[in-house]
Amino acid sequence: MISKTWSRKPIAACVAVAILSVYSMVVLASPTAKAPSGELTVSGNVTVNGETVISGGTLFSDSVITTAEKSTATVNLSKLGRVELAPNSSLKISFTEKGITGLLDSGSAHVSTLNGVVVNFTTKDGAVVVDGSQATSFTVNVVKGITSLTTHSGLALLRVGGTSKQVAAGESATAGTPNPKNDPGDDDDKMSSGELAAFLLAGGAAAALIFYALLHNNDLNFGGSVTVISPAR
Repeated sequence: MISKTWSRKPIAACVAVAILSVYSMVVLASPTAKAPSGELTVSGNVTVNGETVISGGTLFSDSVITTAEKSTATVNLSKLGRVELAPNSSLKISFTEKGITGLLDSGSAHVSTLNGVVVNFTTKDGAVVVDGSQATSFTVNVVKGITSLTTHSGLALLRVGGTSKQVAAGESATAGTPNPKNDPGDDDDKMSSGELAAFLLAGGAAAALIFYALLHNNDLNFGGSVTVISPAR
């Protein structure tokens, strides 16, 4: 009788260990135990943490996404929402089960979130905050030293220093100081005052020569043979 009792104890211990091992494996395999991740869709030249990526890859939290010219990237975060990056953009994105955090260094990001999702997107000028009370869609741009926020649906908050401004659907707000030096087209599209003066002076000289020619039988000599045809009389 005693030998049978002792033989059952090791068997019971083995069964207990087996049950505990199976339970641990189930917990580790459950979705709630996995680190949050997103699905990446790209077009053109896109890098994640400096490495070129293609569509269909998995994006993990605390990743830096950079899009080149004529390139875009979309991060689908199943239960959170979606983040879309425009060309020439750089974003460090982090996410948990209930929120999305981003640091937009340059370019433009369009964010769409579900109800209950908290958002905090920061730039050099301020921060865009969504409290999660409702589904929200907004676009934040960083161009020429200016951060602009446009809310498409829901309600977003633009925080600059110690001030905050609510931006409802259909409204926009800006923060920062314009920096025209960041515009490479300024030198090409605008004429300096010196260039303008030289242009006007040259134009005036040409007009004076033409007027002189009309008064002196169209006889102009530029060191060579020049023929000016006068209108028919």
